[in-house]
Amino acid sequence: MNAFADKIDLRKLSVDQFIQLLETLHMLGSAGAGVELSSLSTEVLVDIVQRASKEQVKAIADHPELRSVFLDEIFQRMSDHFLEDKARHVNFVVSWRFSEGDGDDGFDRFQTVIEDGVCVSSTDLGRSPDTTITLSVDDFIRMATGNAAVAAMFVTGKVKVKGEYAPAVRFSSYFDIPKATQT
Repeated sequence: MNAFADKIDLRKLSVDQFIQLLETLHMLGSAGAGVELSSLSTEVLVDIVQRASKEQVKAIADHPELRSVFLDEIFQRMSDHFLEDKARHVNFVVSWRFSEGDGDDGFDRFQTVIEDGVCVSSTDLGRSPDTTITLSVDDFIRMATGNAAVAAMFVTGKVKVKGEYAPAVRFSSYFDIPKATQT
């Protein structure tokens, strides 16, 4: 699956073709065909986001099913890239709010809990947040894959923080954010 994804020239795909490709891969995975987006390495997913146009990434965010698939993949993989040693004595809860979501208030929500060198993320961990971060899904996808300058997103207001500001600013330093495999 990784080799297949590496060979796709995303620049040659329209936004609709890009989404159709992702829908097909997701459908094959859901049907148990053994072809799943979740089988892609994190580095290949990062590379796909890097090679995709802003319009293609925005189309993922605007697609109800693919939006959920990408958010789930990113949050499931967070613990794999967590730097335990850097956060051994850190304890905080980050609530994530993604605009234009399906929730009652128009947001998709996730939580990330970092406690005693362990990171857990899910849609609802039932914890009171120290920090709530609000942003668009497409900005989050780019940010989580190292394809956006986090500091610039804070400065330009693309990332809004409610509560303690320090955990939000330091959050990315607790992760080994994968780099794309291609240039």
